Amino acid sequence: MLSSDGSDVRVSAALVIPAAELSWRFSRSSGPGGQGVNTADSRVELMWDAAASAVLSPVQRERVLERLGDRLVDGVLTIAASEHRAQLRNRDAARARLAALVADAVRPPAPPRRATKPTRGSKERRLQAKQRRTDVKKMRRRPTD
Repeated sequence: MLSSDGSDVRVSAALVIPAAELSWRFSRSSGPGGQGVNTADSRVELMWDAAASAVLSPVQRERVLERLGDRLVDGVLTIAASEHRAQLRNRDAARARLAALVADAVRPPAPPRRATKPTRGSKERRLQAKQRRTDVKKMRRRPTD
C-alpha cells in the first residue's frame, strides 16, 4: 500500500525534502497495540530516492551516497518505524529519523588535525612531576651508608 503524506521534511534551514519525493508504505506492526494489533497498519516505511533527489546539490548528493551507501538500495533510503501504537506517531518518528540521518550525511567533514609540539612549560612540568615521583620512591628505600 503506497501513499504520500502532505508534509515536507526539514533537514536544515537550507535543505528541505519535499513531500513529493517521499513515498510511504504501511503494514501491521509487531509491537503493542491492544485489540487493534491485528487490524491497524501502524508500521511505517518511509522511502526517499537520494540518488535522484532534486533538492541536493551535487556535493551533498555525493556525500549522502558515500556516507549512507550501506543503507541505500539502488539509491533509495528506507526507514522503518514501528515503535509507537499510532501510525501518525510512527510517521513523525520516521520523518525525524530521516532528517537526522540526512543532516549527519550532508555535514561537511571536520578540518584535518594540525599537529602541534608540546610547549616548553608543559615539558618542564612533566619532568618535574617525574622527578618528584623519583624522590618519593627514593625516600621509601632502605638507607645506605
